[in-house]
Amino acid sequence: MPQFQDFEIAGLDGSEQVLSDCANKVVLAVNVASECGYTPQYEGLQSLYRELADQGLVVIGFPCNQFGSQEPGSPEKIAAFCTNEFKVTFPLTEKIEVNGDGQHPLYAWLTDVGNGFPGDIKWNFEKFLIGRNGKPLARYPSATSPQDPDLLQDIAAALEA
Repeated sequence: MPQFQDFEIAGLDGSEQVLSDCANKVVLAVNVASECGYTPQYEGLQSLYRELADQGLVVIGFPCNQFGSQEPGSPEKIAAFCTNEFKVTFPLTEKIEVNGDGQHPLYAWLTDVGNGFPGDIKWNFEKFLIGRNGKPLARYPSATSPQDPDLLQDIAAALEA
């Protein structure tokens, strides 16, 4: 059975294999969009990354344009938006599809019944918490804030494991 870091995906900047650096780290994987009502969550995601990176947390944004065409920009526009508006320093990947025929293999794996969190992604900013062992631990709906007490508790537990 593959682990999170085994999947290949390029960075938004064209860099190779973003996920290989996630071995033995706790990851919060989020499908993101620049023109969504949940876009202000970037601020909270950046805060989590800034505060917990030294303890082993990695936040990764996966830009996706499948929900209301809310991520229409080029990689350069997405990067500029995230940097200028929210000072994002956590990794962003190339734009992907999280559902349907073009679904990226990572999201096929994340939403596989065998991982315990089946079903299509419903909207932008759904979150998956991945343990240090590379396996999914939890799935959170879009409305779950990065500062949600349950999410924070789950992250703390994963970091201690």
